[in-house]
Amino acid sequence: MKKILTTPISGGDIKDLRIGDIVYLTGIAATARDDGHRRVAEGGRLPEFPLKGSAVMHVGPIVSGSREEGFKVVAAGPTTSRRMERYEREFIEKTGVKLVVGKGGMGAKTDAACKDLGAVYCVFPGGCAVTAAAAVEEVLGVEWEDFGMPEAFWIFKVKEFGPLIVSIDTEGNNLSERNKAEFERKKERAFGEIEKHVNFSHK
Repeated sequence: MKKILTTPISGGDIKDLRIGDIVYLTGIAATARDDGHRRVAEGGRLPEFPLKGSAVMHVGPIVSGSREEGFKVVAAGPTTSRRMERYEREFIEKTGVKLVVGKGGMGAKTDAACKDLGAVYCVFPGGCAVTAAAAVEEVLGVEWEDFGMPEAFWIFKVKEFGPLIVSIDTEGNNLSERNKAEFERKKERAFGEIEKHVNFSHK
């Protein structure tokens, strides 16, 4: 059965999710990349739009239109999340978001933040920016336009945005780091077999 998280998301909605689970998001999702995270974490400034129980996406969207005519999201694929690693704990703590969406995985600081603060980090498939945009039903507003379009704080209403793969759960388990460790183990075994048959050392 398709698992759909609907905002406002509570701790109970996500406490049983585990890395590798697939979920979809319906409700409010805001975009914030490097500049937005830095403004919250280091500058102590929050957006006017309340984010408690909502989602934040590491997305620099392409948006057409204007405030007067209305906005339309053309592309909304997540960017590399590692850039936000140093700020994510403070961002989650200060805004109250329960779901973080990005690409490529995050590290130990975000692991601890998800465990301590009761949040999850999910990855959206790369190369699917137009598919992501199709899940945006409405642009509810935009703040921090001084950053420019990609870094601005966009507020979206989404319907079944996904698939989102749980990469860090509320226990602090990290799918990306687990997969890296498994890859290293398999690589060492493979090199060991190769070295039995050829005059080669990878060390």
